[in-house]
Amino acid sequence: MPLIAAVNLRHTFGQDIILDGCSLSIEPGERIGLVGRNGTGKSTLMKCLGGLIAPDSGTITVQRGARVGYLQQDPDLDPGETLRDAAEGAFEQLHRLHAEQHGLFDAMAEATARGDSAGVDRLLKQQAEVERQIETAGGYAIDHKIDAVLHGLGFTDAQFTIKVKDLSGGQKGRLALARLLLEEPEVLLLDEPTNHLDIDGRLWLEQFLTQEYRGAVLMVSHDRYLLDAVVNRIIETEQGRLIDYPGNYEAFRELRAERLMVMHRAYESQQTKFKKEEEFIRRYKAGQRAKQARGRQTKLEREKLDNTLERPMELAALRLELPKAERTGDIVVAARGLSKKYPNEDGTEKVLFSNLDVVIGRGERWGIIGPNGAGKTTLVRCLLKDLEPDTGTVKIGSNVKIGYYRQTHEGVDPDLPVYRYLQGVILKECPGQALSEQAARNLAGAFLFSGDEQQKEMGVLSGGERSRAVLAGLLASAKNVLVLDEPTNHLDIPSAERLEEALSVEGGFEGTLILISHDRALIDATCDHVLVLDGKGGARIVLGNYTDWHEKDVAERREAQERESESRRRREEAERAQRAAEEARKKQAAAKTGPSVNALSRMKTEQLEAKIEQIETRIKAIDAAFADPDVWRDADKASALGQERQKLVADLEPLEFEWSQRAG
Repeated sequence: MPLIAAVNLRHTFGQDIILDGCSLSIEPGERIGLVGRNGTGKSTLMKCLGGLIAPDSGTITVQRGARVGYLQQDPDLDPGETLRDAAEGAFEQLHRLHAEQHGLFDAMAEATARGDSAGVDRLLKQQAEVERQIETAGGYAIDHKIDAVLHGLGFTDAQFTIKVKDLSGGQKGRLALARLLLEEPEVLLLDEPTNHLDIDGRLWLEQFLTQEYRGAVLMVSHDRYLLDAVVNRIIETEQGRLIDYPGNYEAFRELRAERLMVMHRAYESQQTKFKKEEEFIRRYKAGQRAKQARGRQTKLEREKLDNTLERPMELAALRLELPKAERTGDIVVAARGLSKKYPNEDGTEKVLFSNLDVVIGRGERWGIIGPNGAGKTTLVRCLLKDLEPDTGTVKIGSNVKIGYYRQTHEGVDPDLPVYRYLQGVILKECPGQALSEQAARNLAGAFLFSGDEQQKEMGVLSGGERSRAVLAGLLASAKNVLVLDEPTNHLDIPSAERLEEALSVEGGFEGTLILISHDRALIDATCDHVLVLDGKGGARIVLGNYTDWHEKDVAERREAQERESESRRRREEAERAQRAAEEARKKQAAAKTGPSVNALSRMKTEQLEAKIEQIETRIKAIDAAFADPDVWRDADKASALGQERQKLVADLEPLEFEWSQRAG
C-alpha cells in the first residue's frame, strides 16, 4: 500500500494551469527526484502533498499512521530558543514517552510500598513496553544523534547556544532541515534541501539519506550529483503533467532523450502518412477512384480526430553564445603571500587564509571551494583588488577585462525593464558595441525572457529571473576573465547544463574562469584547477576538477584513518599485555597468601551468623530503596542496586547452607 497516493490533481494560478490531472504514488522506501523547468509546478505539487495547500480538484490519500515531513523554505521556528533546543524539538514524542515512563516509576514505587506484587508485575510489563518504544525512537542516544546531524549540516559546538533570532537565513534553513531529519517521518518532502549547504554538507546529506534514513523521499533539487546518489526514480513536470522514469538523474537524461526521439519519429511518420493520404484524396477525388478517395478521406478525418499525435515540444533553453574576447597576457592574476583574518565576536580572530600564493594563467579555469564562511568570496575580492589583504601583493596581468557575477546584485536600477537594463550594461561595459532595442530583446529572449517578460522592471523580478538578467548582461559583455560567484543558485538544471557548455572550451569560451560554487557538476565540467579553503586558515591547490580533488581527499583521509586504526590497535595490544601481566602478578601474590582450605569451614558459627545478618540487612535496605520513586527515575542507580541485590542473594546461599549443616 502506498504511503501517499495522489489521483487526478488539478491546480491553477489565474489563467495558468499548473497541474493538469496529475497522479502519482509514493511507496515505502522509494527515493524520487522531482525535476523540471522553474515554474512548472514542482513546489506546488510538493505543497499539495505536504498539506500546505489544497488542489483545485483531485484526491490525496496518506496511509494511516504515516507521518509526512515537509521542508519549508521559510521555516517556522521559535526565535527565543537556542539552536540546539530548536533541534531537540524534533523529539516531542520521545519526551512524552519519558514522561509516561516517570509516571510508571511513581506507580511502581507506590505499589511496592503497598506490597502489591501483582500490581508491580503489571506495571513492569507496561514499563518494558514503554522502554521498547523509547529505544525504537533512539531515546538513549538522542544527544549523540542531535550533535551528529547538526555537525553534518555545518554547525559547530560554539553555535549550539545561539538564539534562533540571531541566525542568518541560511542557518535557519539548515536548522529546519536538521530538525526534519531528526524527526524521521515515514515520508520526507524536500524542496531544495541543498540551498544553504556547502559541499561537505551535501556529501553528508547524501550519506544520511542513503545509509541512515529508511523512509521514502520525494525531493526537488538542482544538485545533479545528489539526485544521482540518492534517487531511484525521476518524475518530470512538463506542461502540467508528470512523466515517470526509473533510475537516477543520469539514467533520466538518457531515457528522456530516447523518449523524445521515439516521439519525434512517431509524429513524423504519422505526418508523412497523413500527407500521402491527402495527396491520394486530392488526386483521385474527381476521377474513377472518387469513391475510394471519399472513403479514405472519411477514414483520415476520423484518425486525425481520434489518434493525432502531438508534436513533441522542445522546451525553451538558454541560448548561450559568448562573444569573442581579446587575448590577455600569459599571467592573468599573480598573488603572493596573501593573508586575511577577521575578528570574532568573542575577541578572537578567524584566519581565512595565510601566506597564500596563487598564480592564474591565461585560459585556466579555477574552481574555489570550501565550507560556508571559509573566505571564498573574500579571497576572490582580494585577487581582483576589490579588497585589501592583511599581507601580500596582487598583480593583475595585461589586457585583463574582468566580468564579475556576484551573489548579490547591488546597483541594479529597479525601474528599468529587462531589455533596457541589458542595453545599459552593454553600453557601460562595451561602449563600442551598443545594443539596439531589438538586439537587447533578442538577448533577453536567449535567456528565457518572453516578449511580455522583457517589459518587466528589474525590481519586480523573482530572484531567479534577476539572476538570469544579470548573467545575460555579464556573459554578453565580451570579458576575457569571468569571475562567477554561485552562478547556478537560481538556475534550473537545463539552464545550468547550458551554462556549463557555454563556459567550456568546446562551447567557445577561450578566456579565463574563476568560479566559486557548491555545484559539483559545474566544477567538474568547467574547471582544471581547484583551490580548497578548509575553513581553518589552510588552503590547498589541486590540478584537476572537483572529482580529482575529492578522490584524492578521500584516499588521504582513508590512509590517515588506517594509520590511526593501526596506532590504536598497537596501543590496545600493549594495554592488554600490561593488564594480563598485572593480573598474573596478582594471582601469583594471591596464591602465596590465600587460604589453603575452604574459608567457610574455618569460620566460627558466630562469625557465620554475623555475616548472614549483615547481608540480610543490606538486602532489606535495597528493598526499601526500591520504594523510593527517585530511585526508579535514575535508571543507572536502579540497575546498580538490582545487580548488588542479585550478588548479595548469591553470596547468602552458601552461608545459609553452611549454617544449616552445622545446625543439623
